[in-house]
Amino acid sequence: MFEFEGANHLVRFENVGMRYGDEPEVLRDITFHLEPGSYHFLTGPSGAGKSSLLRLMYLAHQPSHGSVSIFNHDVATTPREELPSLRRWIGVVFQNFQLLDHLSTLDNVALPLRIAGARRETIQEHVAELLTWVGLGEHLDAHPRTLSDGEKQRVAIARAVINRPSLLLADEPTGSVDQEQGSRILRLFEELNKIGTTVVLATHDRSIIERYQHPVLRIEKGTLSVRWDVTKGKK
Repeated sequence: MFEFEGANHLVRFENVGMRYGDEPEVLRDITFHLEPGSYHFLTGPSGAGKSSLLRLMYLAHQPSHGSVSIFNHDVATTPREELPSLRRWIGVVFQNFQLLDHLSTLDNVALPLRIAGARRETIQEHVAELLTWVGLGEHLDAHPRTLSDGEKQRVAIARAVINRPSLLLADEPTGSVDQEQGSRILRLFEELNKIGTTVVLATHDRSIIERYQHPVLRIEKGTLSVRWDVTKGKK
């Protein structure tokens, strides 16, 4: 995991706004922080700005105003060439999977370990073990085009967690899998959180939020609120 000193917050947003081009802001005056090892659900209506908030945390976009700090680095003042080294410690599960079609399932998942310089033997062992755990042990050599959406989602999740990221951002990670596989994925996230990974999970599934009782970041009309009592409030 990423080692950083002198930081009380792994993620900090201060009065952040975001817009695409000349369009109206999709996020307005967002202020919150995430402590190392915390776990939050991210909720809100479709189009409220959940994916945009995740993109800011992944360093894929710059805010239109305000400050974003990740791993104690101010994104606005961090040299562009240093951003990939920060992203290396962020695991992301996108709704559209973003797998590389020319690589096998095993090689897609192994990519973060190869970038980090892990030994080949270590890569083979860890990737095969994780893919077996998510039910894809018989698809190590398959390419994404031959997989169902649910299988692609599990590959994307395995790729996001294989390097034990410091920060895990998951956008509807159980949306394309059955209930049994969804429960296994959520247990995996819980175990990662127990060993120190900070988790932000975007979901519309109220039953998940009520089952695990983590605090909720709710976005509505571009503004954010934090709720600790998850048994109350709107879906």
